[in-house]
Amino acid sequence: MSRIGRKPITVPSGVDVTLDNSVITVKGPKGTLTREYHKDIQVSVEENVITVVRPSDNKVHRSLHGTTRSIISNMVSGVTEGFSKSLELVGVGYRANKSGDKVVLNVGYSHPVEITPEAGIEFEVPSNTKIIVKGIDKERVGAYAAKIRSVREPEPYKGKGIKYEGERIIRKEGKAGKKK
Repeated sequence: MSRIGRKPITVPSGVDVTLDNSVITVKGPKGTLTREYHKDIQVSVEENVITVVRPSDNKVHRSLHGTTRSIISNMVSGVTEGFSKSLELVGVGYRANKSGDKVVLNVGYSHPVEITPEAGIEFEVPSNTKIIVKGIDKERVGAYAAKIRSVREPEPYKGKGIKYEGERIIRKEGKAGKKK
């Protein structure tokens, strides 16, 4: 049995979970999330507890069991608390500004790079070298943080670029000089 898949998910007060065939909808104080899961996996809601059960020990069912449970758990915690991902800009002259709901990045290109969020995603710029991506869908928050990071990924020689907060960049040694 999957250790993650068999854990029950407790639904906090103020969160409404509805099941319709193989579609789950979670409504909470921060918003609503809807997701379709595999038709073979059985999800049930009883007295503020969600349980996920797989029909057999087939390899496909085993792989879907824990994944489905984690996705539903992230939906529940997303509509109650939300998710955030922090990014840091490292480099001389690298900075971020927020104009309206967009983030404008100056990261060594000849032009500033503008990133516009889609619905459900918002940006915070507490300082000109830090960006926080917030939202209720964990997958989309991570995807937008990766999109911002891909504008200028950290390079291994000087460590300049956009990195996740706490990410450790493995540095390379520069070119060795000639020996006489």
